[in-house]
Amino acid sequence: MPERFRSTSELLRRATGSLTARLGGLGARLGWQPNAITALGLLPALSAALLAAQAQFLAAGLVLMLGAALDALDGAVARASGRATRFGALLDSTIDRYADALLFSGIGYAFAQAGDLLGVLLAFGALSGAYAVSYVRARAEGLHIGSIQDGLFDRAARLIVLILALLTGFVRLGLLILTVGAHLTALQRLWLARIAAQGDEAQP
Repeated sequence: MPERFRSTSELLRRATGSLTARLGGLGARLGWQPNAITALGLLPALSAALLAAQAQFLAAGLVLMLGAALDALDGAVARASGRATRFGALLDSTIDRYADALLFSGIGYAFAQAGDLLGVLLAFGALSGAYAVSYVRARAEGLHIGSIQDGLFDRAARLIVLILALLTGFVRLGLLILTVGAHLTALQRLWLARIAAQGDEAQP
């Protein structure tokens, strides 16, 4: 991707960096614990998942939208307080994966209760795509290929699409967009990892 736009997360960080830095500084002065904020971020996802499971999609979208603000706060507090750690980053990624599982499972359950097989399949497709995007990055880092963060449908973009889908009621359309976009992003990251690892093939 062009250097100006590698991912949606990067774009959002540029747009909201000043605000999140101020909030992070406030949280640091108040003594907030970054890891505690990260863990608390699972509660909005759980609440939204329970609402979605009852097909209360609008309410689920509103709760998820409020939770998205909390999702950006832990890192800001960690940086402002000098408490950014590798474990904190691992905890954040783990909580994100559980949140994804809860949300798409709740949506899939609602469609299953309604006898909507297509909706169930789309929920599974969106979830598997989200996991694939994260896995390619994590595995590339584990193999010391590099941190592959490029792609339009990173977690920030997926969260935005999911919130809009829930708020507008176009849930199946949103899941379709997420499924296609996430899997394409995973393939894009895999291709970028292949390019980065090409030097391995030249070694004896």
